[in-house]
Amino acid sequence: MTGFRITHDGPIATVVFDNGPANTVDPGVIEGLIDALPAVTDDPAVRCVVVRGTGKIFVGGADIRVMRQLDADVYRAMRRWVEVQRLLELAPKPVVAALNGHALGGGAELALACDVRILHARATFGFPETRLGIFPGAGGSQRLPRLIGPHRAKRLIMDGTRLSAPEALAQGLVDLVAGDDFETVVAEEAARLAALPTATIGLVKQVIDRGWGLPIEEAMAVEEEYVLRNIQLSDAAEGLQAFLDKRSPKFTGH
Repeated sequence: MTGFRITHDGPIATVVFDNGPANTVDPGVIEGLIDALPAVTDDPAVRCVVVRGTGKIFVGGADIRVMRQLDADVYRAMRRWVEVQRLLELAPKPVVAALNGHALGGGAELALACDVRILHARATFGFPETRLGIFPGAGGSQRLPRLIGPHRAKRLIMDGTRLSAPEALAQGLVDLVAGDDFETVVAEEAARLAALPTATIGLVKQVIDRGWGLPIEEAMAVEEEYVLRNIQLSDAAEGLQAFLDKRSPKFTGH
């Protein structure tokens, strides 16, 4: 596959961006991911997905040589990056963004679509697009304010702020920061998540996504729908019985 590869280690699937020194994306990489990701996200044997890059950059975002064309059709093709993000966001299992290096622009947008973000201590995070006369138009202008509020999002985007790892953690943009133990932290977090009742986690992602912004009565109806789906899972029976048996549950993700 051009620009990325997918590997499997037991219940953990890893999507690795490997597209030149900056791990940039172009329409070919985007279309390849749109074709390949459903086989990963829909695979019941996969209980956690890790997304990462190679080298010193997580994902460098859009290839500027492509974006320089300033053509509407080119921009529409590049904006299908939001479909890649949505596939990960809707995955019925945990998705970890292992930010092995700088996560800027389109890379930061991709990270915001993941459930857990782990940033390397020497990496930075941000949306520097305004310094190029554009703005984060592949999800960033919408997910960022939902995460940290519209005022702070406007400031970060307007100023093109590039945050250090401690600053990104303090802003709530990432969940964990790791230094020389980065690979260990990522592996341990992925294994921990994969051992959880991942089908239930998938329902949690969906019920929050569907209920967000609805009037409370409509949101409660959505919640009831998902509660009734949850109790049909074998992991629900296992978790409750394990509690009664005073033992640790053994979840299967079903």
